[in-house]
Amino acid sequence: MADDVREMNRQKVERLFQTFNQGDLALVDTLVGAEYVGPQGGRGPTGFKTVVVGLRSAFPDLHYSVDETVAEGDRVAVRWHWTGTHKGPFRVFPPTGKEVSNTGVGIFHFQDGKIVAAVLETDRLGFLEQIGVVPPNAGRGPVGAPPRAGQ
Repeated sequence: MADDVREMNRQKVERLFQTFNQGDLALVDTLVGAEYVGPQGGRGPTGFKTVVVGLRSAFPDLHYSVDETVAEGDRVAVRWHWTGTHKGPFRVFPPTGKEVSNTGVGIFHFQDGKIVAAVLETDRLGFLEQIGVVPPNAGRGPVGAPPRAGQ
């Protein structure tokens, strides 16, 4: 029985990422619980939909790919990447027309079959470099500095 619940939760997370690709906001109501609080403070399915609409408005050709999922207990961990063209405003950043790719990981917590919490990490620096907000390789230190260990 526990294996069935884990598999169902894993499939729900994968379907959630399809809302970004297809814009099927009705699906969010079936996957996200009222208790959910998003990274920007949005609450419940409505708060999650705001994120989807914002991303799809800024990147109309947005496409998420789920690269890996691991389900354990009431949590599902996922690693993803997405691509899109920055054609509309995104938060404070005007459209650049640049093609963007980004990676991220998240851990989604389920309660009563719905997502009620998520911890998300994305490559924000890489994103900002791609849209030209910060110079390329800004995270590597000053020009001419020796590479840091592991780079």
